[in-house]
Amino acid sequence: MSTQKVWFITGASKGMGLEITKAVLNNGGKVIATSRNTDTLLEKIEDYKDNLLPVKLDITKETAIENAISKGIRKFGQIDVVVNNAGYNLLGNIEELSDTEFRKTMNVNVFAMANIIRKVLPHLRRQKSGHIINTSSMMGYMGYPGNGSYNASKFAVIGLSEALAQEVVPFGIKVTILAPGTFRTNFMSEDSLNVAKNKIDAYNLDKQVEQFTGFDGKQLGDPKKLAEVVLKITEMPNPPLHLPLGSDSYDAILEVRKNEKKEMEKWKALSLSTDFK
Repeated sequence: MSTQKVWFITGASKGMGLEITKAVLNNGGKVIATSRNTDTLLEKIEDYKDNLLPVKLDITKETAIENAISKGIRKFGQIDVVVNNAGYNLLGNIEELSDTEFRKTMNVNVFAMANIIRKVLPHLRRQKSGHIINTSSMMGYMGYPGNGSYNASKFAVIGLSEALAQEVVPFGIKVTILAPGTFRTNFMSEDSLNVAKNKIDAYNLDKQVEQFTGFDGKQLGDPKKLAEVVLKITEMPNPPLHLPLGSDSYDAILEVRKNEKKEMEKWKALSLSTDFK
């Protein structure tokens, strides 16, 4: 199967973004590949120069986003698939997080994504087609200690995407929320880890960090297989809105939903007691 769709991918120089970029190019598609470091991207992708447009982009800069989208459309004439993949994780318990640190997580994971969507939608509406793929996480469905800011941002991605999906149906635009579990990228490595500066002894953040990085290299998910799935859903006439990726994500989300239902049933009388008679 070959496609000439044009993809706009953020965080394309490493991890899942790099694998998706490679898969699209191998499949005959064209990619506007954005990254803070396009040199790294070009070192990893030597071929496909005609189908690849590397764009250096800080996704937290709204004007830069607009310029990147315009540059891509000038090069390829359109954008068909948008993959909001770039993300930022910060380990730290809520009391330990500074306002600046918390806001950075939200800026990268939520506000930058919203800006990209806002800037690309006029083009997608005009062509009456498109597929927006927003990367959340299994941690967008459940909270984990020491991951509060990341949880908050990924929960927000889900809520925003659910609303967006309903808003853009009349224009022939589809939306999918990816919820990856643990995949063997550099996400859990010490080199790419961000940790709150204000450590409070009572929480033992160092131990939480050690437990987190202990998964590095042992993750269940294969990023190449994830990329193939992402390719596959863009060919579907009715792709999923919610898509857990990996057995750990799928199982954990179902367990959370089951426990939520039990809790709601337990307190049902109290919940319903607030209605007018």
